[in-house]
Amino acid sequence: MKLLQERIRRDGIVKDGNVLKVDNFLNHQMDIELFNEMGKEFKRLFEVNRIDKILTIEASGIGIACIVAQYFNVPVVFAKKSQSINIDGEVYATKIESFTHKKVYDVIVSKKYISPGEHILIIDDFLANGCAVAGLIDIIQNAGAIVEGVGIAVEKGFQQGGQLLRDKGVRVESLAIIESMDAAAGTIEFR
Repeated sequence: MKLLQERIRRDGIVKDGNVLKVDNFLNHQMDIELFNEMGKEFKRLFEVNRIDKILTIEASGIGIACIVAQYFNVPVVFAKKSQSINIDGEVYATKIESFTHKKVYDVIVSKKYISPGEHILIIDDFLANGCAVAGLIDIIQNAGAIVEGVGIAVEKGFQQGGQLLRDKGVRVESLAIIESMDAAAGTIEFR
């Protein structure tokens, strides 16, 4: 998606450790016009699929998932990174290691919100090593639901996550795939 690539080139900041800082438009402050265009593109990519719900993980994927859900006219469910008193009853749980936070989270979704046989589209902001998406797939499969695909805003193509998922037969559609980043030069190359 050229629009997203151009925005990343213009406003993204490459930091040491393969970190791409896009917090001024994607995952802290959100550019809703850009999200709207991303939502249209995910609808186009997955329009032939039956989608009953969108699943994401807190927090950065929620905004994008909500816009995408408007195009499919379905609810958004987001996996929580901690148990709270608001979650009652049984939950699906998995462990996810965050690339950005270098932390392992116990991620949960109430069993009330994913049912057997539902067709689920996963939406997230970044795909690096694939741990978050793999965890969400685990939750969907434990629920007896069907993974229709994975929509990613920005994939770090030089990291293993996307390829590992594709090798397992998961349909992954990324709007921008970064081939390489250089913090010293401040450059980003796309596929």
